[in-house]
Amino acid sequence: MISVVIPHLNQPDGLEACLRSLEAQTLKRSNFEVIVVDNGSSRGPEAEISRHRGVRLLRESEPGPGPARNCGAKAATGDILCFIDADCRAHPEWLDVVHFNLNSLPQGTILGGDVQIWRDNKRHFTAIEAYESVFGYRQKMHIERFGFSGSGNLAVRRTDFEKVGPFKGITLAEDLDWGNRARIAGLRFVYIPQMIVYHPARASLQHLCIQWDRLIQHTLTAARQRSRWKIYWILRAIAVFGSSFAHIPEVMTSRHIKGLATRIKAFSILVVIRSYRAWRMITLMRGPDQGVVWNRDAAVGTVKPK
Repeated sequence: MISVVIPHLNQPDGLEACLRSLEAQTLKRSNFEVIVVDNGSSRGPEAEISRHRGVRLLRESEPGPGPARNCGAKAATGDILCFIDADCRAHPEWLDVVHFNLNSLPQGTILGGDVQIWRDNKRHFTAIEAYESVFGYRQKMHIERFGFSGSGNLAVRRTDFEKVGPFKGITLAEDLDWGNRARIAGLRFVYIPQMIVYHPARASLQHLCIQWDRLIQHTLTAARQRSRWKIYWILRAIAVFGSSFAHIPEVMTSRHIKGLATRIKAFSILVVIRSYRAWRMITLMRGPDQGVVWNRDAAVGTVKPK
């Protein structure tokens, strides 16, 4: 049995698309369960869940996707836990690939899959779609170079999950923290390219900046624990500002986008985002440590998959 756990906050349209993709899985339906954990939505997802057979709805009051995932994992009955985000949709063979690989690989193996950008118009890239197709979800690099997987496409045996322990709260980058603890516990991440999840591109440049606000705040919270952290932080901001041109070869050779015009779009957004990140890093260091809010997208309109 596989248990699919979906944390949810104010993303009803995304959740509907996610649940439809799980209904279309090639793995026999009796071999997996689906658990949605609502994390305090202004309108609960009961209407969306009622349209899909056998989906369980739980609620978690502690804010953050990590606590919501923990709630789902605790209630799950499966031997394998699969985590996907509410605004994602799974490839039809997603769970079949998970089932095959976790039954083929030894205990202590954690799977992380590919996250691709969902595009309604397959012949045209917007600038943000082009950028995120290259830089949005670099799962292969995260797993093979840094030893952790994003929790939006993650599969682990229950026994191994219990060795690591639960995800932390919203003040940390919970997938990075959980990955670090998994490695300390002697577990190993493996990248599975056929284990595919699709994520819609951010709806606007504003949404993209909001995403980086949360990630920068996570990094700043950790940096403040260092001695002389301000010097380190300023040098890091300068490096971020100047790093765009180092990625020109990656933009020009990426297999995820095609055409010179599309590659120029991707690079232009990269320059804007790296400049914004550097500016935001400097402005944040001048004030007190701020709280991190999950899914601030709700403040500017929920990101809706096509």
